[in-house]
Amino acid sequence: MHRAMIFHSPWGWMGIAESSKGIQAIVLPKRSKRAVESDLRAQSDGPLQQAKSVGLEAARRQLLDYFSGKRNTFDVPLDLSQGTSFQRQVWRTLQRVPYGKLRSYQWIAARVGGPQYARAVGNAVGANPLPIVIPCHRIVAHDASLGGFSGGLSMKRKLLSLEDTLRCLKAGH
Repeated sequence: MHRAMIFHSPWGWMGIAESSKGIQAIVLPKRSKRAVESDLRAQSDGPLQQAKSVGLEAARRQLLDYFSGKRNTFDVPLDLSQGTSFQRQVWRTLQRVPYGKLRSYQWIAARVGGPQYARAVGNAVGANPLPIVIPCHRIVAHDASLGGFSGGLSMKRKLLSLEDTLRCLKAGH
């Protein structure tokens, strides 16, 4: 049984799920609680129980502090066990991209095996279960265009704007 929490952020409803090892899933802001609950269930490998815990509360507080500009790093325990070995390697590399900086898919690929892994890196970045905490939004295309984002490009623009890096991208992207 995994514990989950749904809460309201300044950007909409969000969800967090945890296992006994740490935070396992984050659902980016959505308009309705029901949409968040649906996404949490889809990401879970077992039943979810709405609950409060020290870990969920710490993650909620850190996310709210991030949205209000008071926090730019996260220190909650993470459970990445649902990812493959390669995905976990990519996600750990993503965690090294600091707040206020952008990196390309090629930058990640160079650190996990070489440029021939750029497409696989893109897939692993897209499968990131912990957006914001593992900052996949800071990864952009090599030509300084926005690239993709599992949470949608408008959410990526919003996150990059919060971190004051949107201006570093090519105009019109």
